[in-house]
Amino acid sequence: MSEETAGVDSFLFFYCSLLLSITSIKKMPMYESTKLDVSGGGGGGGQVLDLETALKDGILGGDVSGPVYTGVADKLDLKIMIQELESIDVPPVFICPISLEPMQEPVTLCTGQTYERSNILKWFSLGRYICPTTMQELWDDSVTPNKTLQQLIYSWFSRKYAAMKKKSEDVHGRSIEILECLKKVKGQARVQALKELRKLVSSHSTAKKAVVGNNGVGLISLLLGPFTTHAVGSEAIGILVNLDLDLESKKNLMQPAKISLMVDMLNEGTIETKVNCTRLIEILMEANLGSEKVSSLSLLVGLLRLVKDKRHKIGVFAGLGLLKTICSHEAARNSLVSIGAVPQLVEILPSLSNDCLELALHVLEVVSTVHEGRLALKNCPHTIPNVVKLLMRVSESCTQFALSILWAVCKLAPDECAPLAVDAGLAAKLLLVIQSGCSPVLKQQSAELLKLCSLNYSASIFLSKCKLTRTIQ
Repeated sequence: MSEETAGVDSFLFFYCSLLLSITSIKKMPMYESTKLDVSGGGGGGGQVLDLETALKDGILGGDVSGPVYTGVADKLDLKIMIQELESIDVPPVFICPISLEPMQEPVTLCTGQTYERSNILKWFSLGRYICPTTMQELWDDSVTPNKTLQQLIYSWFSRKYAAMKKKSEDVHGRSIEILECLKKVKGQARVQALKELRKLVSSHSTAKKAVVGNNGVGLISLLLGPFTTHAVGSEAIGILVNLDLDLESKKNLMQPAKISLMVDMLNEGTIETKVNCTRLIEILMEANLGSEKVSSLSLLVGLLRLVKDKRHKIGVFAGLGLLKTICSHEAARNSLVSIGAVPQLVEILPSLSNDCLELALHVLEVVSTVHEGRLALKNCPHTIPNVVKLLMRVSESCTQFALSILWAVCKLAPDECAPLAVDAGLAAKLLLVIQSGCSPVLKQQSAELLKLCSLNYSASIFLSKCKLTRTIQ
């Protein structure tokens, strides 16, 4: 064999060894196998799958059109690309088995397994001279840089990064084009332009920045008014609710005609439109811009309809969230009572999820601070049994709201309500609170409510009704 032939065979053997170290990761059970492979016969004559072929054939997944980045001078920082592309699916072959993160400097052990350099060196520093994946003892603790895999990783991420940047630029440009178009078009063309912009804004932060930075908020706000169709209004509000609105924009949207349009669509629109209107009104009310004027009876009625619609949990949560905000204004509490909100909210308590339950109890607790609210709670036959069941069941906050509601009702009519509460099992629940790790304030409230409930009974009758004789003794 000539020296030249021997040199070529040695090079091929070394190159195949490097790529075989990559494919050895296929043996790890926690990852899917990849199609990256080395094929061919023995004797060092196997055919190696090169970088360009692997990327073009889609073996590593995704759209990989474009050149392979192998230069040094214009290289992008791999760490930055990995951080900005953190939400995409990375081929398992690029993942370090120790950190479960993409590798930046892969090295291979004598067992053929590949790891991120810093991770495996840290593993060795703890005195662990075994392979983390195969648990084999290492007969050689040196690590070999896996340049082929490193080049594959860089090429894959650079292509994905370039595609992301191009898409971002396209989204920014298209958003500005639509804003210019909205200045000219009307009717159905305006609806279609708004619909496209809403999709861009809800999916891309680049589109949000483009709209805000090019006076898009003011332009879209101008489309809302007394003569705006619901088709235009629903798309416009769907855009605005996804943007970071400044104080001036919020003041502009608080105009009566714009608020009236939002309330109308809350009562008559699709579930998506209702939720968007609810969210936008809540954003405006939280800005404290005379928001008590927003709380019309029509708005409250629309919110109650949204909250009672069990088909759409997202609507229930949004509606209760806005009711909580509205209840911070005392005048709105009486309005809420006047439209029959209290029995309606009490009725739906057993069917609510935990996050919605806390909001509903908060609203009822705030309503119980006004006389009309306490009367409505007392007159609702399900108030005491439904609220008693929630003590010590969900969270400390829910227990606190429930205690406040029960105290308000029992204090208003102790002769009538205390026996009902005892029959519903209130005493046992209160003792649970007192013996739990709840705050001292809750324990004190529970003790006072327990005392209030016992006033209508002799000690022996009270204990027997509560079935607590043995516990108390």
